[in-house]
Amino acid sequence: MATRIYLDHAATTPVATAAREAMAVALGSWANPSSPHAEGRAARAALEEARGRIAAALGWGGTLILTSGATEAIALAAGNAKAGARLACAVEHDAVRRVAAPTIACDEGGRIDLASLATALSAAGPAPLVIAQSVNNETGVIQPLADVAAAVRAAGGLLLADCAQSAGKLPLPEADFIAISAHKLGGPPGIGALLVRDPATLDAIGGQEKGYRPGTENVPAAIGFAAALAGRRAWMERAAEFRQQLDRTIAAAGGELVAAEVARLPTIASYRMPGVPAAAQLIQFDLAGIAVSAGSACSSGSVSPSHVLAAMGWDEAHAREVIRISFGPATSRTDVYRCGEVWTKLAADAKRRAA
Repeated sequence: MATRIYLDHAATTPVATAAREAMAVALGSWANPSSPHAEGRAARAALEEARGRIAAALGWGGTLILTSGATEAIALAAGNAKAGARLACAVEHDAVRRVAAPTIACDEGGRIDLASLATALSAAGPAPLVIAQSVNNETGVIQPLADVAAAVRAAGGLLLADCAQSAGKLPLPEADFIAISAHKLGGPPGIGALLVRDPATLDAIGGQEKGYRPGTENVPAAIGFAAALAGRRAWMERAAEFRQQLDRTIAAAGGELVAAEVARLPTIASYRMPGVPAAAQLIQFDLAGIAVSAGSACSSGSVSPSHVLAAMGWDEAHAREVIRISFGPATSRTDVYRCGEVWTKLAADAKRRAA
């Protein structure tokens, strides 16, 4: 079989070589970091060194609580923040929708409607917690978090930013809590972090991680996380060029670009192929040796259309024809050309069948 092309980095990015190598070394000398003996103390020292390296790579000077990923980080902050009502926009990830009511509307581009946010804050009562993505995981739309943060502060609330897709690619926003996940950054799956600006805003629940998260810390994964961040290079400019190239190819073949008129992260894009269900597209791309997805990997098995596209005003029939393509550091120009060729052929075949 020819080498496959992986274009589903928004779901998970392959573990970086540096992370794999660092974890292999860590697994050879691991001990419980809470144990008082010499081995345990060595593990604790390695854990704290990794924590410091992660924070430094992200430019974070506050508290960093290691978690199993962004989903747990969101649940931890939503469940224990010293705040009132939990509010979120209708386009948020399912991890957010499980812990906060989607009471804030978005515009047709998928961006948080600031007037709707103001209304929700006014009705929420004292000290609300607003949860908002930095970048939408399905469309790549960049949210106006600076404006959101200002509105939340003016209302006396707290902001939890879901930066699973943007951490390491965009500067961290001015938020009270930030959720990140290592496997979106070339780190191992099963580890992430909650960044906390002021520990006084979060209730401790006992156990490890300074009392904020019980359970034995995953030292090898933390070390892999740190190594992945340290080994990252500036590749976003190349990704932007690739995304523009694919945008042009798909538009020329009769495709529809989701949120084409708003700022999007260069690594994520969604496209509609008229008349072809997303499920059929995925099968054909897979047979052609290309891995893509239909929206979030967390809900890819659902028969329901994307709630993100529905919130943006898409009708159900069109929403069911949208797939997501996402790039990573290893994505090449050849990969993008090949993806465009396959898309164009599938779209042309669909037109012939419909004629």
